[in-house]
Amino acid sequence: MLAIKLSRTGKKKQPYYRILVLEKTKDPWGDYKELLGNYNPRSKELVIKEDRLKYWISVGAQMSNTVHNLMIKNSIIEDKPRKSVTISKKRTAKMAKKKEAKEAAAAPKEAPAEEVPAETKDEAPVEEVKEEAPKEEKVEEAPAEEVPAETKDEAPAEEKKEEK
Repeated sequence: MLAIKLSRTGKKKQPYYRILVLEKTKDPWGDYKELLGNYNPRSKELVIKEDRLKYWISVGAQMSNTVHNLMIKNSIIEDKPRKSVTISKKRTAKMAKKKEAKEAAAAPKEAPAEEVPAETKDEAPVEEVKEEAPKEEKVEEAPAEEVPAETKDEAPAEEKKEEK
């Protein structure tokens, strides 16, 4: 089966493409049947032999999705554009998770404004708030870090006296 594909040429970061007719399974940088034209994506310049392109299509050559979209864009053929990039299932799942996370982050900001006042008035007793406050005070009153520090300072001082 014949295919009409792009073959990249040009320098690094300066792409330039050849439009080739070749076997579908062959490497686009190897042997090809015919060179149909060139495409410069930097200047959007397309040079193509339209009559030869139409001949190869009539013989049964299939255009790649990118070449197909390029021909539509330059009004050489009339058809609907094709998707030229596919997203893997793994990437699609990752994008869906991100979207859900954004929606979840946006939803609580709006929803609690309506629901929270009704719940807090009926269900939140004042006693629970009082129980939490003393626990915090107890933690602050008992300086656990200072006591071991003093004992550490005293212990080496006693050892130094014994050594002398």
